[in-house]
Amino acid sequence: MSSTFGSHFSISTWGESHGAGVGVVIDGCPPGIRLTREMIQRALDRRRPGQSDIVTPRNEADAVEILSGVLEDVTLGTPIALSVRNKDQRSSAYDEMQHTYRPSHADYCYDEKYGIRAWAGGGRASARETIGRVAAGAVAQAVVQTLCPGVEVLAWVQQVHTIVCPVVPEEVDAAVVESNIVRTADAESAEAMAEAIRAARSAGDSLGGVVACTVRGCPVGLGDPVFDKLEATLAHAMMSIPACKGFEVGSGFAAPRYKGSEHNDAFYMDGERVRTRTNRSGGIQGGISNGEDINMRLAFKPTATLMLVQDTVNDAHEEVQLRGKGRHDACVLPRAVPVVEAMAWLVLCDHLLHQRAIARR
Repeated sequence: MSSTFGSHFSISTWGESHGAGVGVVIDGCPPGIRLTREMIQRALDRRRPGQSDIVTPRNEADAVEILSGVLEDVTLGTPIALSVRNKDQRSSAYDEMQHTYRPSHADYCYDEKYGIRAWAGGGRASARETIGRVAAGAVAQAVVQTLCPGVEVLAWVQQVHTIVCPVVPEEVDAAVVESNIVRTADAESAEAMAEAIRAARSAGDSLGGVVACTVRGCPVGLGDPVFDKLEATLAHAMMSIPACKGFEVGSGFAAPRYKGSEHNDAFYMDGERVRTRTNRSGGIQGGISNGEDINMRLAFKPTATLMLVQDTVNDAHEEVQLRGKGRHDACVLPRAVPVVEAMAWLVLCDHLLHQRAIARR
């Protein structure tokens, strides 16, 4: 079972949703990077459950412990191990799922592939696995911003069900995103989205939507064709996030609506810097960053666990019915935002360290 991502900056996440804890081991972090526990905890606090009435009420502080690789708030260049204990497991809520497959979950596929699964909470298929990603993303952010000051990664909820935030990527403000419980880019959309999520939760249902992400200040030259194009590794990273079902960069699936004469990004000189007048490429051309903002969109499916009766089968291959139990997000999007940012930081860090290795040859 693959739990490792990255080449030069490599992470391996570990732990199950209802096990003793979860975490990550990071290999390849350069020495001499300032890294405090508080820097990692701030990222985890944005992902943790129980933040508001529109997310799962599971009561977890998600307090991180740095086990290795850091001395007096500076990285040593050795593997960094980060650990978070699980405190509020209620595995009894999953007793019925021990033998019954939840619709649109990983239960059936895990059983068929491995012959065994951690049925309480979904095990490795749970979104709780993303704690390790977010913790590692905070380390990657420290590395990137130390080596390339000015780089910013900003994600926000662009759409919940049919409600779309109209703010364009160039105008999204991080303070506005963090000022509302949905993590969207304007107050009016936030109110409508929150009410839609509350209504779905009250009905025992769930909602999906879109998380958008922009990378500002990315240096030119990140990405390694042919198979490690920057958008290819970003797609790999983002599509590995639980519940993510679609990814696009730049014009994405809107590109077929253009003619080539309309879609091309014309170059021009801005002082000593080469720029593009439009950015339909989304900051990446030929698989390599061109210095413009990298704009991405990720589609997330509605949460699979419903408090409604659904048809399914059990591990005896009998047709049965199942009603969801336990504590779940009616919409994953508000807590997916820091996960998307973390995966972007991990990809940027990996490519940046690769590019620096090439430059030294």
